[in-house]
Amino acid sequence: MTRTSQSTKDVLFAVALTALAFVPTVSAIGAQLGDLPKGPADGLALVLVLAQSAPLVIRRRWPAVCLVIVGVAFAVHQSFGYPDTFASIGLYLALYAAGAHQVRHRRILAVGVSAGYCGLAVALHLLGSPSQVQVFLLFYLTLVVIWMSGTAMRRWRAEEAEHRRLSVEVATADERARIARDLHDVVTHHVTAMVIQADAAQFLLDGAPERVGDGLSAISDTGRRALTDLRHLLGVLEATGDRAVADRSPAIGRISDLVEQARSSGQPVELARHGDQREHAVDVELAAYRVVQEALTNAMKYAAGQPTTVRIDDHDDLIEIEVTTDGVAHGPHVVASGGRGLSGLRERVRMLDGELVAAAAPDGRFRVHARIPSKSGA
Repeated sequence: MTRTSQSTKDVLFAVALTALAFVPTVSAIGAQLGDLPKGPADGLALVLVLAQSAPLVIRRRWPAVCLVIVGVAFAVHQSFGYPDTFASIGLYLALYAAGAHQVRHRRILAVGVSAGYCGLAVALHLLGSPSQVQVFLLFYLTLVVIWMSGTAMRRWRAEEAEHRRLSVEVATADERARIARDLHDVVTHHVTAMVIQADAAQFLLDGAPERVGDGLSAISDTGRRALTDLRHLLGVLEATGDRAVADRSPAIGRISDLVEQARSSGQPVELARHGDQREHAVDVELAAYRVVQEALTNAMKYAAGQPTTVRIDDHDDLIEIEVTTDGVAHGPHVVASGGRGLSGLRERVRMLDGELVAAAAPDGRFRVHARIPSKSGA
């Protein structure tokens, strides 16, 4: 809510309270203290009525000023024994507003209000008030409860604001981690393929120069795929809503493109898909895509030229992915890795209540196995 709209509501509220003070059926309802004999209303009484209601216009912006004006007007009104007025409710509202909105010098204000009330109680007693000490004490306790209610509201708003701030920070950190994982997956996969293709082209210069053009074409195609995936990722960052994410995120159906790209880099890869090949939620399909992407990237890094098998099983309640590679190659095609890919994948799959295992199998092959719970996409 903007400050202008809130100020307008405050003005309307103060006007309504003032108007009710002149409505016969409710004009005599309000705060009353001292029970002094009532005298006739005069011009000063009218000013005091207005002084107990009109300052509520500033109760949010200057709560202490509002409380002082309303409190003094209430004290004078009670001391002169003027007729009860509905405008005296303004004392309660001003006190609540001070508890809820006063930021600085709260303790000084509370002490000042308490001292002023004690002075009012003594003055009313000297003016002949028949009220007992218990009455003055009960009224004071009522004022304390109202102040504390405003204080409780102030603390609640502060806690809510802090909770929202922390929620934004957590969401921002999660989003940064997700973006970092996606950038790692996209860049590492394509750059690895381009490095391997470039190394292969260098060997072809000596052995089969007529095939160098094919190698350069493969590098060019890989670069274009990298740019396309990066554009998709940047599009997700710019887009809002589930439909935008669904339109731009890599789907499980594009895994065949990953396989073809690996084959063009000299990696013999076989793809086997089983099940209904149904559509899944966007985050599930993206996780499955990234699992295969990272597994093929590692295969090209550490087992270049070794047979690799990608198996995808669509079950009723999960997607099961298994990527196995024969042996681990040693030589110039091995590219250093920071080791963030698989750990990032484990975190991505874990957030979907799935599991991922990447380890050497007993038969000497390296195996990446993921189980991702699935719900059908809308």
